[in-house]
Amino acid sequence: WTTDPQERTFISFSSVSIFQVRLPSGDDQTSLLHLIVQIRDTLDCITEYNMSSITVLPDTLGITNLLNNLQSSSNALANDPTIQLLSSGNQNIIGQIIGCLSQQSNKMNSDAIDQAVSSGIPAASISVSQLGSTSSQGNSTPLNATALIQYKKDLNSHANLREYLMTFTTNLDISTSNNIKLQASSLAQLTQATNQLTRTALTLALDKCYQLSLALYSIVTRISYEDVQIITTQLIQCATNILTAVNGPLQQRTDILDLDSSRATAFPTDYDTDLESAWSNPNLFSDGNDFSWETIQKGRNTYYQKQLANQVTTKVNQILSLLTSISNIQLNIGQNLIINTSSTFMSLETISMKSLSNKQVQQVGNARINIPKNFKSNISDNSTVSLRSMMEPLAPLGNSKLQTANTNLSRSISLSVVDRDGNEVLINTNPTDPIEIIIPRDPNVIIPSMIIQNVTSSIDSAPHNQLFSFHYINITNTLSVSVHIEIHPLETNISYLFIYKFDEIPQLNTSIN
Repeated sequence: WTTDPQERTFISFSSVSIFQVRLPSGDDQTSLLHLIVQIRDTLDCITEYNMSSITVLPDTLGITNLLNNLQSSSNALANDPTIQLLSSGNQNIIGQIIGCLSQQSNKMNSDAIDQAVSSGIPAASISVSQLGSTSSQGNSTPLNATALIQYKKDLNSHANLREYLMTFTTNLDISTSNNIKLQASSLAQLTQATNQLTRTALTLALDKCYQLSLALYSIVTRISYEDVQIITTQLIQCATNILTAVNGPLQQRTDILDLDSSRATAFPTDYDTDLESAWSNPNLFSDGNDFSWETIQKGRNTYYQKQLANQVTTKVNQILSLLTSISNIQLNIGQNLIINTSSTFMSLETISMKSLSNKQVQQVGNARINIPKNFKSNISDNSTVSLRSMMEPLAPLGNSKLQTANTNLSRSISLSVVDRDGNEVLINTNPTDPIEIIIPRDPNVIIPSMIIQNVTSSIDSAPHNQLFSFHYINITNTLSVSVHIEIHPLETNISYLFIYKFDEIPQLNTSIN
């Protein structure tokens, strides 16, 4: 660990007393890395030793050479020392290399976003803020086109690296808890930069995360509670990262990556034989009656992104269901589990049904869920249920063609109530006293500046010497609207009357000029 002893990273395991370890870099300010060694016997009893802190500097030259070699010939890539280590097949080495590279790439991604924001690029258009973060949007700065070009170049370079690293995780053994723990840790770090994950990388990560969840479920009763909690935390972070990443471009929160765009628009090799190929149906990619080449090409990428998003949503729900069942095995009535990371927040609690009455579930920041005092359910009040609430950095786009709210700048909050058998419990509330969910927005959302208008200056000179300044705003569209009104009296000796009314569209007298 670097700054917080609670945020440990699992980097290696061995059954022998002497082994080599490749360490990640230390703290950003001091370069210090604090090491802990756990020795476990056959009965799962653990002795923990704190080793001396050491200084570990990042190998920036190594990752720069690797990024360059990925863009060059295959011979240069094969001779890269990092690739040779990754090709060794040794799970410890692969996990350590992926962890080190991911950590450094994540740091470079954060620095690149900060640099882009300082160059006038809106933070909310290139990234999704982590939970608990504050706004990184500074003062208004003119957009620097050169900085935007450099940001996208670095973005796609690191996206290529993450996809390449992901291929080394697919065939690793997952038969023991240490295997699962190391791979879950590597995967959580590798998927952390949600703006740098291609569709291929997301597919590989999703499959691996699901396999690890199944493997953990099969051995949960034979390993320690601490190991279960560590692995569960990492896998939930991974699943949430994948869900955020696939929805980023759809919600216009992250850029479309070059690899995804080129693959979506590339001419398929089976075009002549696959008569039902979606690629040859322009109706799937057009925008209404717009069948222009540019629209079709853009539509192809959106189509394939939505297809993957649907698959990700289904699979992530299965992963969360597995991990919830795993955690419930360890919880007795009255106990709870809280996972609070920058990627996700999850609260899991085993309680009686009657304890839900008037319950408040607090989440990150000002997010919360208020359950009313009176409600009806399909089980008895004395039944034991599992209450799970989650908060994720980005609300998914969803499948509805008729959007009823702007969700691209909102967090995602969910509440699930299931019985001991894993069946969903139905809760019916009174329409006047519903379940209340407070959903915060991304801290980097930019609220447009208000336009102050003098509503009294034209009264005396206006036709008919009108006594009111009338403004009409149409809020009858399907999207939700937030109206903010401020009054700044210029003359404190005059009284002002302000009237607002929510009504049907007014029938204005057109004979009045």
